[in-house]
Amino acid sequence: MLDRPLKARTLSGVGRRRRVANNVATALVTLSTVIALTPLLWVLSSVIAKGFKAVTSTVWWTHSQAGMTAFVAGGGAYHAVVGTVLQGLLCAVVSVPIGLLAAIFLVEYGGETILGRLVTFMVDILTGVPSIVAALFIYAVGVGTLGFPRSEFAVSLALALLMLPVIVRATEEMLRIVPADLREASYALGIPKWKTIARVVIPTGLSGIVTGIMLALGRVMGETAPLLVLVGYSQAMNFNVVGGFLGSLPGMMYDQISAGAGTNPVAADRLWGAALTLILVIAVVNIAARAVAKIFSPSRRQVV
Repeated sequence: MLDRPLKARTLSGVGRRRRVANNVATALVTLSTVIALTPLLWVLSSVIAKGFKAVTSTVWWTHSQAGMTAFVAGGGAYHAVVGTVLQGLLCAVVSVPIGLLAAIFLVEYGGETILGRLVTFMVDILTGVPSIVAALFIYAVGVGTLGFPRSEFAVSLALALLMLPVIVRATEEMLRIVPADLREASYALGIPKWKTIARVVIPTGLSGIVTGIMLALGRVMGETAPLLVLVGYSQAMNFNVVGGFLGSLPGMMYDQISAGAGTNPVAADRLWGAALTLILVIAVVNIAARAVAKIFSPSRRQVV
């Protein structure tokens, strides 16, 4: 009889401690989230406030900086937007197939073989390679040794080296979390392994794979070092991907800094406008990629 009140008090005390611990943990997580978002929102609000004037200009999206000087307002970022998009597409064309095939090989075929361990080791090395090192490698091998011209394609090759490890790791993780029951059910129906991978495994993890590709693309679209080393910046539009200087948003920002953006209001407006434009381009690419992933998700299409 006397043990029941004591047990009730003990359970009540444990319940209170758990509620306090839960509230403290919730408060700490919320505070950490606020601290992490504060600099991001601060930077984003500053870029929007300072770049809004340039982005909303009537000629910003339709004209280039050809013939413009650093002290005369006018011109736009058409050449830089098109150059950045072309550069990203070229980079994706080179790196996405290689990254997907490498991840499929590691997960579905030879992850524990000597070749699989070698691929994993090389991906780990590429993860920490700076962009300037990748640019110098492409310059030494492609331009210096093989005689390739300095061009947008050379820049895309350097950026592909930076994209590959991100794509491989993201795709590898998404393929690993696909339930083995799906594979076994497909094999039980007599479907070959390659078709199981193409029609079951990849569509199941498509959303995460696309997200990884977009993260990798967002990382390389803001790189400046490969542009400066391998091709150089152009104020005019250039659709030739294998020759001539390249107009890009990172290159435009670097050019405006060189033009005295700290003291020159014209260059400062162009600098912030290019920065905001780059954020908008990456945001549009991410939204489009998520829409594509949703359309082709397993719930929207027949898997087998």
